[in-house]
Amino acid sequence: MQSAITQFSSWCSENELTISTEKANYILFSKMVRSPKITWNGYKINRVKSFKYLGIHVDDRLNWLEHINKQGEKAIKMQQYFKRIAGGNWGISEIHRWTLYKTVIERILAQGSSAWCLNPTFKMKRKLSSIQRPFLLHISGAYRITPTAALQTILGIPPLHMQLQFEARFTSIYRLRIPLPPFITDTQPHDLEMKVTGWPTHPSEHLKPNQISFEDGEAYIARKDIINIFTDGSKTEHGVGAAFCVLTNGIWAYQWYAKLNGNSVVFQAELTALHEAVIYASHLPNHNTSKIHVDNRASIMTSSNSKSTNETARKNFKILLSNPRMKVSWVKAHAGNIGNERADQLAKDATQHGQSYSHTKLPKPHIKVLLRKRMLEEWQTSWKNGDTGRKIYNIMPSVSLRPTNWIREDVIFFSQHGPFPAYLKRFHLSDSDYCSCGGIGTALHYAT
Repeated sequence: MQSAITQFSSWCSENELTISTEKANYILFSKMVRSPKITWNGYKINRVKSFKYLGIHVDDRLNWLEHINKQGEKAIKMQQYFKRIAGGNWGISEIHRWTLYKTVIERILAQGSSAWCLNPTFKMKRKLSSIQRPFLLHISGAYRITPTAALQTILGIPPLHMQLQFEARFTSIYRLRIPLPPFITDTQPHDLEMKVTGWPTHPSEHLKPNQISFEDGEAYIARKDIINIFTDGSKTEHGVGAAFCVLTNGIWAYQWYAKLNGNSVVFQAELTALHEAVIYASHLPNHNTSKIHVDNRASIMTSSNSKSTNETARKNFKILLSNPRMKVSWVKAHAGNIGNERADQLAKDATQHGQSYSHTKLPKPHIKVLLRKRMLEEWQTSWKNGDTGRKIYNIMPSVSLRPTNWIREDVIFFSQHGPFPAYLKRFHLSDSDYCSCGGIGTALHYAT
């Protein structure tokens, strides 16, 4: 290690680079009890147990507990601000407290989760749970003895380590392009639709002003000198379909339809139909003017944007740019337009009888849905097999990401806390836990 420091020092001298040795520290990833002595130009370099890089605290044991502790301290400070604007029965409403937790506190704790929470250890799970618990109590207004698992189910907030693991899994497969284990999902990174970067054309190149129109293009249908093309996409219980049809001199001259992957979204179907339509129009004779009628504004806008991050939209832009006689117009959907209605019916037929279209990849929401479903399954298993919060489990056996919207009194009552004999006896505030009728005096006993 000392030889490496000496070599780097020589390189700095050769390149006239000055390093502040007084500020230099080093971290050793080793089980050695005594650390080696390292000097740089006569200065002793101190050893540290952790350092901060890009907002992540890396410790010498690589167990990430240092980072969780630091983020937890930051979150606790935020909780103090929480207490200034809301209490158990005063201040902002529960839904606003829930929103603040999800959008502020959880985002603080999720810093760099893809690097450290892909496979959390038991200690990490326990620490994250202890950080999350005060916020759950504050949001619900429940008694301090209410189990954390019960509060999570009532509020629709997953255990913190599961939420962060979900985000880490998504980042790994979607952004880092790292495959996940088969027991989580069989989807591979190359199966997902990714954003494209860079400029597809020179920044000075734009479509002509008359090529794109967001006014209803129904008036052009009657013109004999224009080839009208109508596109549409549809999603039914049978699948996803895309289609376009061509109207020339009042005659339906051509039609195309195909069935997309069942996990595709309607926007992909609309964009695919437009893509196939511009390809068809690009092969028409140059003296013909074609008008493509689309009932989806989003697909028109992204296809006319030279900086679009959608790969199909960029292909559409290039074709439109090289064919100035090709025009795209918006048409109102389900307004009795004969061409739009025909394209809509073709797209619906394509969901059952169309040929498979293999050029579209899985959308971003698809992998999120899969990973969120996996998180809910793990949460449900943990809730079912847990040994705490059984009173709430008897009322709510299934977990959900939607809060119950119980008021504070409801949470206290259904968790069977409050001025009831069974609860008071538990804390030695009553000599008996029986009701006057002879039954155990729980909250539900008095309610039923």
